[in-house]
Amino acid sequence: QVRLVESGGGLVQTGGSLRLSCAASGRTSGTLRMGWFRQAPGKEREFVAAISEIGSTSYTAESVKGRFTISFNNDKSVLFLQMNSLEPEDTAVYYCATGENRVPTTVAAVSSWGQGTQVTVSS
Repeated sequence: QVRLVESGGGLVQTGGSLRLSCAASGRTSGTLRMGWFRQAPGKEREFVAAISEIGSTSYTAESVKGRFTISFNNDKSVLFLQMNSLEPEDTAVYYCATGENRVPTTVAAVSSWGQGTQVTVSS
């Protein structure tokens, strides 16, 4: 079982930046495909970004493309999400995820979830 622990969330003004981290432990052989999702109040959980084979290919949702960047530190088994030019619409709980057999670009492809970290962007 993979354990995922997110950190780095918080309150930021419009146009600001945050960097989320996700530390993976346990069966980290299952962390080769990792990603970020978010869920705003009253909305479904949605895909944000993912990375396959640790750095070989990255995927980013259109809504955050050009503003968010996903990366992975293989030595420390830590996944990052650099978020720039934040907007109030980015306010949500952000979840780290792994895909055992597929790159986690959909909820159905996720095999493990973190507990989530709150990101709030004020206008």
